[in-house]
Amino acid sequence: MILPIIAYGDPVLRKKAKEIPQDYPKLKELIENMWETMYGAYGVGLAAPQVGLPIRLFMIDTSPFAEDEDLSEAERKELEGLKKVFINPTILEETGDEWAFSEGCLSIPDIREDVFRKPDIAIEYYDEDFNKHTENYTGLAARVIQHEYDHIEGILFTDKLSSLKKRLIKGKLANISKGKINVDYRMRFPAVKKAR
Repeated sequence: MILPIIAYGDPVLRKKAKEIPQDYPKLKELIENMWETMYGAYGVGLAAPQVGLPIRLFMIDTSPFAEDEDLSEAERKELEGLKKVFINPTILEETGDEWAFSEGCLSIPDIREDVFRKPDIAIEYYDEDFNKHTENYTGLAARVIQHEYDHIEGILFTDKLSSLKKRLIKGKLANISKGKINVDYRMRFPAVKKAR
């Protein structure tokens, strides 16, 4: 079932998400619905807060990036098969010199901006069967994970922009939160308060 994606301005996107137990109700069903939602919106990542749940769960499938001709063969190969669910993750380390890449977000449609992130990460997490993993990622794979991880920390990519950039996109963000945007996937917008 395709779930509505929560739009910028909803308080759930600002909450630090809570860890979930192994017996979290209907977890497999939630994961299936989140995959369907992500693919339906042509995303490469989706975090539980983006479907209204403040829990530490996100998923990524970086295969669309594998078609980028500018990447090395090794980078394309890593991105091609990278489809994972991350439950209760912790980024242990972020290293290297920050680099810019144009990021977007399903909760913030029609806005793309350069965001600086470190290129290498080490992350500990549980998969959908609650097996524990500690892995290292680099480049675009690391970036997608960092972006989704930020969601479960209550951070959006727009928070990482300069104050000038934030001022330039302020009107667009306000329109998104009011539902004044056309998207080809289901979204839920924060309740718009009516003037009395």
